Amino acid sequence: MNWENNLSNIIEAINEAQHKGIQILCLPELCITGYGCEDMFHSTWIAEKALDKLGHIVPETKDIFVTVGLPVWFEDKCYNAICLIYNQQVLGFYAKQKLANDGVHYEPRWFTPWPTGKAASFHYLGTDYPIGHFTLDLFDIKIGFEICEDAWREDRPAGHTINHGVDLFLNPSASHFAFGKAEFRESLVVKSSERFDCTYLYTNLLGNEAGRMIYDGDILIAKKGQLIGRNRRLSFKNFNLLSAVIDFNGNQDGEKAIQLDHPNPFAEFGKAASLALFDYMRKSRSKGFVLSLSGGADSSSIAVLVAEMVKNGLEELGFDGFNVKSGLDLTEGDAKKVVYQLLHTAYQGTVNSSEDTFNSAKSLAESLGARFYDWKIDEEVGAYRDSIEKAIGRELTWETDDIALQNIQARARSPIIWMLANIEKCLLLSTSNRSEGDVGYATMDGDTSGSISPIAAVDKSFILSWLTYAENELGYKGLKHVNSLAPTAELRPQEMMQTDEADLMPYSVLVDIERKAVRDKKSPLEVYDRLKGGYPDHVLLKQWITKFFRMWSINQWKRERIAPSFHLDDFNVDPRTWCRFPILSSGFQEELDELSRS
Repeated sequence: MNWENNLSNIIEAINEAQHKGIQILCLPELCITGYGCEDMFHSTWIAEKALDKLGHIVPETKDIFVTVGLPVWFEDKCYNAICLIYNQQVLGFYAKQKLANDGVHYEPRWFTPWPTGKAASFHYLGTDYPIGHFTLDLFDIKIGFEICEDAWREDRPAGHTINHGVDLFLNPSASHFAFGKAEFRESLVVKSSERFDCTYLYTNLLGNEAGRMIYDGDILIAKKGQLIGRNRRLSFKNFNLLSAVIDFNGNQDGEKAIQLDHPNPFAEFGKAASLALFDYMRKSRSKGFVLSLSGGADSSSIAVLVAEMVKNGLEELGFDGFNVKSGLDLTEGDAKKVVYQLLHTAYQGTVNSSEDTFNSAKSLAESLGARFYDWKIDEEVGAYRDSIEKAIGRELTWETDDIALQNIQARARSPIIWMLANIEKCLLLSTSNRSEGDVGYATMDGDTSGSISPIAAVDKSFILSWLTYAENELGYKGLKHVNSLAPTAELRPQEMMQTDEADLMPYSVLVDIERKAVRDKKSPLEVYDRLKGGYPDHVLLKQWITKFFRMWSINQWKRERIAPSFHLDDFNVDPRTWCRFPILSSGFQEELDELSRS
């Protein structure tokens, strides 16, 4: 709903396309309002204002055909539509027929699917225009339309008789980022162009629009089974423009415009999460980030993501562009000097902390250029402990009060790091990962404290592997200490030799169980049947599965309160976007009994 910004981007894109001699321009789905307005789409004034903004766009379309996405109320129902404009004249409105209703999508909550093959009349600014499902004859070719989910269904609009003989399909989309999704999307576009013997153009939204979803700005052009245009995704720019010269008479087309892209999930993660952090920072009008840097894997990965944000932003926008777009008054310098202005870190040690983690945190912060503070919280922890011991009339011991003694240390760190964030007017970065979210291995109001949780959608095994990648491939040599340490909360006395995997289970096992139980929705016994071939110790495997399901069940309340996170993988455990589970349940008791008897 940033009307001025969205209108500026749209008009600037149109003007650039006109300057380059482009005749047909496809802008993304719902680009006037933004895709992520959610329940605000129920407000009729949102669509009315979008139509008002459309009136500012139409005069900008001299000698060019443009599709512009917006919500349209028609006969007391809201439709996800695109307006078709040519040479300063509205030609009609195509309405989306297939609504996304899986994973992170809830489109049927806001929109009505348009009936396939139906066309009606829509009154706009004193004139009646066609609305619904139709094609256009323009530039001596037949143009058809699909909007995002339309193309992902077997009974898609492109296969309807209305679209027989279409030369060009335009697909404006708002397709969220997930690891590996770009390859599937490219395959869909190429196969669509082959199946319908046409040229197929796909364009996607770009950036972290509303907080959780990341859009990669994918632009794809295929002709009759051949990819002829693909841009680089996950740009820090306001928009990207990709063009191709198409001869619809079957003669030689122009040169292919296929650019190299990020080839693997590790590269995608750095690009996607850093872009998401940049947009989240500037759109929340924050001055930067504050991070409790423990020297362990999770907080270190987030520190590197902020450094990647600066590096990628400066490389693509230059200092002046980065400074203006961030909305901050930064002092010019290299990447490390900019990181210094944006990232404040603190090592909050206790008597249970080690020199290894302190040195790990300090050396990483220095290598990135981040500000680094360190202080002890033993006095605060001691005060809490003294107060409760006096109240209950006994001393706390590790034998009887293990969890309480661990948690108070994590919670005692929260107020002071929040204080630093308030002082600096920065976002506090939460350090919980998805594996911790699965089993509640995180202290509520402790390491879950934060404004945004950048890694809550990826598992711990991924984080550990990515840190090695970041050290060796991205050049972050300050990760050497981090990558040499076994993950540990460092909340018990050092002589107890605490490690995460001893508290839980091997992270690789946790990930295997998570994928079957959460992503694939399998019961405990089904999880066991699918994993037992890879684990010779079946008794131990059953113990791990039982532990996972029990901890998953009793910790839903924690997942409900984890800070907003970016959607990065093909699934996540955020109940507000992907995985809803009851706060109170039986805890799979009957199903776990079946597992134990099997």
